[in-house]
Amino acid sequence: MNLSISNLSFRYGKHKPLVLNDVSIDFPAGGVCGMLGPNGAGKSTLLYLISGLLNPSSGSVTFDGIPTKLRRPSILAQIYLVPEEPVLPRMSLKEYVKLYSAFYPDFNTEILNDALKEFNMFMPDRLDSLSMGQKKKIVLSFALAATTPVLLMDEPTNGLDIPGKAAFRRLVARYASDDKLFLISTHQVRDLDQLLDRILIMDLNKFLVNENVYDLQQAFSFMRNIPQVPDNAITALPSLGGFDVMLPNDDSDETDINLELLFEATVNHPDKITSILNLRK
Repeated sequence: MNLSISNLSFRYGKHKPLVLNDVSIDFPAGGVCGMLGPNGAGKSTLLYLISGLLNPSSGSVTFDGIPTKLRRPSILAQIYLVPEEPVLPRMSLKEYVKLYSAFYPDFNTEILNDALKEFNMFMPDRLDSLSMGQKKKIVLSFALAATTPVLLMDEPTNGLDIPGKAAFRRLVARYASDDKLFLISTHQVRDLDQLLDRILIMDLNKFLVNENVYDLQQAFSFMRNIPQVPDNAITALPSLGGFDVMLPNDDSDETDINLELLFEATVNHPDKITSILNLRK
């Protein structure tokens, strides 16, 4: 699997501002990538461009060398997009699976049933009558069962209840692999922070961070609930016990990444973050 973005720019209309500006990135063949960014940074737009549902204003998105904008059936069968607000037709889940699973040659009914069980979902007779959270559970279950090499998820935990979020984390951990890329756009960083292999942070129409978790842990330290902010802190956020703090990692001891701190630091101090990361390479 080779998913590549080259000099990609996009705007919604000829006279509209650029949503993405000259973005280039090669995605890994597998693992779980978290894509973070403020509202309007272009995260959802990028997912729709990757899936071929939008056409670039310039540049390209290719899957195994073929532009996704061509929407060839052989390519569409390799990419599945879970939208933030899924819309389901007026039919039963059994009818839905029979109709749509045919588009995905490696569709796995056992995975579907396992995901439905994990989400504590039944086999509904009317998909369109479900709540948003129930629809999200159905679509996520189907998406995992499609077993595509690329699974795109836009705010997958929005609308899920607390047990649903826990079930989602278990399912991602269970079915993530080295030959399947899960690309997840989210603002709900605490739902995913222990699952990610790679972290992407977008702002100002481009990627500011594109690093694997190991390299970020080598470059930065994260401290929780300390009474005072050290002089060398990159950023800090108040906590119940004092402050959560992000620092340059001067002793190479690894700490768990605090995605809220990393995001805050990247958006507010992008040059400093880039400089520290470059020193480690």
